[in-house]
This record gives sequence, C-alpha cells and structure tokens, in this order.
Amino acid sequence: MDQVTIERIQLAHPAIRQQLLQEYREANNLLGKGARLRFAYVHRTFAEQDALFNRRPKVTNARGGQSIHNYGLAFDIVLLYDNDGNGTFEEASWSMIRDFDKDSKADWMEVVNYFKSKGWEWGGDWKRFKDAPHFQKAFGHTWQQLKAKVDNNDVIIDKGIKYPRL
Repeated sequence: MDQVTIERIQLAHPAIRQQLLQEYREANNLLGKGARLRFAYVHRTFAEQDALFNRRPKVTNARGGQSIHNYGLAFDIVLLYDNDGNGTFEEASWSMIRDFDKDSKADWMEVVNYFKSKGWEWGGDWKRFKDAPHFQKAFGHTWQQLKAKVDNNDVIIDKGIKYPRL
C-alpha cells in the first residue's frame, strides 16, 4: 500500500471516499511484488488546476473549475517500480505496456480494466485529448453543473473543502 495515495484519497469527495479506498487496495493487489499503484492527483483546488493549465509543456486542457478533479471525483495514476528489490520504488512509470510481474498482462492495463469494471470513466477512452492516467466518476454531471453547485453553495463542506452535493 502507498501511504501517499491513502492520504490523497482522504481528499476525495466524501460520497466516494470509502469505496475509492477499497478499490485502490484491490487494484494495487493486482500488481505483482515490486510494483505499486500511486494516485498522483485526486482533489485539486482551482488554483492548483490553473497552475497545471499554465505549465509548459501543456499538462491539461482544463482551467480551474473545468476539471472533475476540482470536485474530488477524479484521480490520476502512476505506477511505481522497485527495480532493485530494496523496497524503495525508485521508478515512476506511465508505460502502458510494461509487464513487471511477467503475467502476460500489462500492469497499466490491469489497473485500467479493474477501475473501468467498477464504473470509472477512463481518460484513455476519450476521443479528443486522451488522458491515459485519468479516471473520473461524475455521477452524470458535467463540470459546468458541478461548478454551478459550488458557485450556488449547494455543497458539503468536509476537511475545509467545498464539495458539490451529488
């Protein structure tokens, strides 16, 4: 288990937090010894989103408020590998074809298929602007609808964060 990811999951929308923690544990267990799943991002503030939007080279096409991350309903993944077996997980990887545990299944796709089976939308399936590390579950809402809920104070406040009511 990755403590950084567990801490990040605690900032997910309260409606999905416990389920996401359980699904993270199950997905992480699909990976063999020496590989670990990390959530690079879960919740992002509008300011954090804008900082990513303004980064070059381009990291995201979404400004603050335009990302499902801004509402705690998305996460991005990266795989960590312990190449020398010492437990330090010295490599971060976004390879979609690497099979570290040699089970004839790409580690990335094992994780993707697991989360898709749990109802998560995968950014790698998008027609425009594919986003292979990204998963989201917006419960039928667009970012515009979620932002309107926040703007209209139709929110749940948890850990000092305003999450839209779903």
